[in-house]
Amino acid sequence: MASHASPSQLIQAYVDAFNRHDLEGQLAVLHADIEHEINEGPTEAGIDLFRRFKEKMNVHYREQLRDVRVYGDEDSGTCEFICEGEYLVTDEGLPPAKGQRYAIRAAFFVSVSEGKISRMTSYYNLKNWIDAVSA
Repeated sequence: MASHASPSQLIQAYVDAFNRHDLEGQLAVLHADIEHEINEGPTEAGIDLFRRFKEKMNVHYREQLRDVRVYGDEDSGTCEFICEGEYLVTDEGLPPAKGQRYAIRAAFFVSVSEGKISRMTSYYNLKNWIDAVSA
């Protein structure tokens, strides 16, 4: 993605790569020092930790982002969506996985610097997700 890409363009490129299950495409729009604020979890810094996070997520979940709405300004943006997924392998501290399907509303917020996403903060309602996979 060119250095003149807007936050909205970077977010859309990330979402498109996410929906293709293209980890390298997702990483391509992230700054090397990405600050990743994980929903219900720690803040991690650096593209290597982001890669490890995504690789772990890909073991436990197969997801697609639907009904995507992207908003952006000069150096930040937001993406609101429905996350449709399948819970494949039990994740530590969460209910047992049995291939349950779910659809939950979620969002992430980004900051952009040097033409890349430099901060990503994700939000979703964990209780809603647990309810969906426990039904």
